[in-house]
Amino acid sequence: MTAYILRRLWQMLPTMLGVVVLVFLLFNWVGGDPAYILAGKMSNPEQIANIRKQLGIDESYWVQMWIFIKQIVTADFGASWSTGETISNVLTTRLGPSLTVLIPLTILETLLAIGLALGVAYVRGSLTDRMVMIACTVGMSISILVYIIVFQYWLAYKLGLFPVQGWGDSFAENLFHYALLPILIALAVGIAPSLRLFRTFFLDEINQDYVRTGRAKGLSEPRILWVHVLRNAAIPIVTHVMANLPSLLIGAFLIERFFSIPGIGREVILAVERSDFPVIKAITVYVAAATMLFNLLADLMYKAIDPRVQLK
Repeated sequence: MTAYILRRLWQMLPTMLGVVVLVFLLFNWVGGDPAYILAGKMSNPEQIANIRKQLGIDESYWVQMWIFIKQIVTADFGASWSTGETISNVLTTRLGPSLTVLIPLTILETLLAIGLALGVAYVRGSLTDRMVMIACTVGMSISILVYIIVFQYWLAYKLGLFPVQGWGDSFAENLFHYALLPILIALAVGIAPSLRLFRTFFLDEINQDYVRTGRAKGLSEPRILWVHVLRNAAIPIVTHVMANLPSLLIGAFLIERFFSIPGIGREVILAVERSDFPVIKAITVYVAAATMLFNLLADLMYKAIDPRVQLK
């Protein structure tokens, strides 16, 4: 196990280097000169040259690349160009609000999707099965903006069940007061695709030989589904959940923006609007690293779910 983990960590280095090179090229060759953006319309060549020197972009590309690599190794990306706040403080203060919404959302969505998908698989081919799939297709066809506007208007503004937006200093207040409606909206948006996907996993397993053998031995259909089918379908479910975790941090920017949640997604939008390249680069690198680490964690979970899996 230890040798496998070390080998996987070593294999991440070339991938991470490729991400670093790609991010560097995109921001230096495609993103334009940030000095002109920060200087504004009323500027002169001396101001632009001074800004370029302060940002370190007057150096050669090799020197800038080396500085970028040192920033990643030391986890010190400097300060935001627009606010002057250190990048480390930006990430640490914005990560908490994002996780306050995303962790309960991921747990609830996964458990509900598994339970509903097993129920639909149990009545597969019936009218209930078809109606649920139609409802999922309709739900997936509606934009998340529609969910946000409708839920905010009716549940928050009209009925007063939730606050329209806001965020506090207390974790309990944020989780049980401000985050409830964002979690509910994200759950309504994400449950349909997860339900359809998990149903497919379960139906693939139901057609296997071990299920027919279990029925021949007299096992009940609920036991076959909840014990044997669920365990064998857990590996693709884990793959789906772990692969989506890093992207959720960025993908929740609409929720965070509409509800004024000071999270990572909202910070990305603000950084793009301000052309704040250090913030965008730091978040991009960390999301790439998190993706690789979650893939490794998923592989380790495979072994815990099914001891027959060999980590090679």
